[in-house]
Amino acid sequence: MSIKKGKVQCIDDEILEKLSLKTRNKFLNFNLMSYLKPKHLNFLKQAQKFFETFEKTNHITHNEDFYEWIPEIGKNGYISRLHKFEDIGLNYEPHGMTTEFMRILAMDFFDPQLTMATGATAISVNPILLHHENVEKRLKALKELVTGEKIGCICITEPERGSDAVHMLTTCKEQDDGSFVLNGEKTYQTNGSKANWAVVYAVTEKNNGNTMAQFLVDTSSEGWTAERLNIPWTPRMHVAKESLTNLTVPFDCVLGKPGDGKSHLFEGLNLERLTIVCMNTAEAWNAISHAVIYANMRKQFNKEILKYQGVGFTLADLWAQTMNMTLSTLNVCQMIDEKMEKFGTLPKDFNLALGTTASQLKFLSAKLCERVVYESANLMGGAGVCDNTLMQDLLGITRLQEIGGGTRQIQSYIMSSALRQLFKLL
Repeated sequence: MSIKKGKVQCIDDEILEKLSLKTRNKFLNFNLMSYLKPKHLNFLKQAQKFFETFEKTNHITHNEDFYEWIPEIGKNGYISRLHKFEDIGLNYEPHGMTTEFMRILAMDFFDPQLTMATGATAISVNPILLHHENVEKRLKALKELVTGEKIGCICITEPERGSDAVHMLTTCKEQDDGSFVLNGEKTYQTNGSKANWAVVYAVTEKNNGNTMAQFLVDTSSEGWTAERLNIPWTPRMHVAKESLTNLTVPFDCVLGKPGDGKSHLFEGLNLERLTIVCMNTAEAWNAISHAVIYANMRKQFNKEILKYQGVGFTLADLWAQTMNMTLSTLNVCQMIDEKMEKFGTLPKDFNLALGTTASQLKFLSAKLCERVVYESANLMGGAGVCDNTLMQDLLGITRLQEIGGGTRQIQSYIMSSALRQLFKLL
């Protein structure tokens, strides 16, 4: 029988066996194989094989502390595939946004809460990679995060500011030796209470984003305190509130001096939001794979429930919407990869347009995955809401996706502002 989560088995052996990670991966691959380049399909299958073996070898029930798995996962190259990481002696191939999408798909099918947590580490990697300037301490932190030796978080959100990333209250004061002293509070940081390294933003003048700076913080430093928040929908994932009390950041950990922090923050938001889009899409596929397999096997009134129009037609609708979101996401990922390969960076005009596109996709994919997961669970009846499968994890996470990475209202504001700017060009 396949590995199951539940303490009390509610689903019979035959169906549980068919709901295995290996079978769900096959379903995903059959859907995507016609649209992926060979290198991306091969990488997806390689990552899937790793997680299938990891689950079987370690007898994973998905009740465990997944943070203990991260060193092994990182050692095998599955924390981030956005870059090649030559600066730290690695040579990841393939790499890029599309490859990162494949990594997220493979990991989410294995464990959705793990995927969300490693996503926070991957996001903290990007600013260090862009601004390490060959400083030894920064390169050390970068390698430890990418290879899974250490865990990362990124500290933007504050208790009184929420999605307003510009008007921060956390302050930084420069010292005579070039170091900075930080004071303030951050909150809702994924991995905050587990992180070894944190990328922290602060301002020299409260509420003035033009004075923002960016720092790399060793969380073992005196003055760092992290308290774990209770997020019932993701019980295995650590989310925290951090207090910075006269925390000294040495000169070699200043990623961006006051005045540079704002541009540094926004240069990463597009890819951060697109990473969330990839996660949303992966969660929808994970749920559909469960529901399709279950509906083809579960009989009611002596007939497979997929054959009832209320079930079959609903699943077909969810499937079509998810496929369309996947193709949209895949198209944007491939455009990013092409620009990076040609220019080595994203052209300014393209990156500007990408900001609106990322908000559009984040807005739609968050709404879609919440509906797809809920409706899939509903079609599975009691089997969709008990703890015998990963459906309960998916139900919990998708309740958060319209909030993280900028709320739904923030995405709407960005899009409406873009419409105003477009009108001015007419």
